[in-house]
Amino acid sequence: MISAQIDEEIATFRRFNRFYTRTIGTLSEGLLDSLYSLTEARILYELAHHEQATAKEIAGELKLDAGYLSRILRKFEDAELIEKQTSTADARLTILKLTQRGRASFGELNQLSNKQARELLDCLPPSKRDDLLRSMRAIEDVLTHKTSVPYILRQHRPGDMGWVTSRHGASYAQEYGWDEHFEALVARIVADFIIDYDPKRERCWIAERNGDRLGCIFLVKHSEQSDTARLRLLLVEPSARGLGLGKALVNECVSFARTAGYRKVTLWTQSILTAAHHIYQKAGFKLIREEPHHSFGADLIGQTWELTL
Repeated sequence: MISAQIDEEIATFRRFNRFYTRTIGTLSEGLLDSLYSLTEARILYELAHHEQATAKEIAGELKLDAGYLSRILRKFEDAELIEKQTSTADARLTILKLTQRGRASFGELNQLSNKQARELLDCLPPSKRDDLLRSMRAIEDVLTHKTSVPYILRQHRPGDMGWVTSRHGASYAQEYGWDEHFEALVARIVADFIIDYDPKRERCWIAERNGDRLGCIFLVKHSEQSDTARLRLLLVEPSARGLGLGKALVNECVSFARTAGYRKVTLWTQSILTAAHHIYQKAGFKLIREEPHHSFGADLIGQTWELTL
């Protein structure tokens, strides 16, 4: 490759980096006018999205110098953003966890980041917005040497609720023989979600790959307990099973529930849905009670599971 072409490629690469870092404000002393640098914000993000983590794991994930990370963690500890615990599995390991204050700080940062992204995306017409997001995914794929993305998780948009209702109805009829009353129940749940939607306390995630929907999950407010959320309508398409998608969807729900300030997450499921049970157990949910009932044209045993946050 001739020198002039190499120089032009390098210049293009660096020009994009300068443009993007300026656009999203990473050059400022405090990210999004907060008290935290970009690196500190990323560490908070990693801690918020791990049930438990060690300093070594965080350093490896973010490719940070151990000494540099140690100074930041000391700053977080002094500010009562994190707490350290000795691992019950290995006394040589120290587990890092966000405190309530740490989760609140991350929640504020997360909301500011979402607001910034929403404002940038809202400036674009739908076609340009799709082009931008597709290009971002392509950059990520190339730089991480992926040939294709297994799936992405996104929030709901027009058209998704019809798909959620249809696929629940068809899937459960095919796999378990449930009748159309289950589809009617799903339709009521998604209608209530849209009509009463509270973006600060509720969320729907759609799993997607190359424009095809692969699954979904909802987190909604409990109608009677303000500190409790309900996990609802977990679905993974047969073509996407084995990718860890169910686990990712449930973990996303739990993480958001913590950020939103809930103290408990509850869910209602059926005893025959054993694959989902394994996912709930791994996420920390515990079976609270069982009750037989006849619904959706079948004799079932309903189960209530709970997770204390």
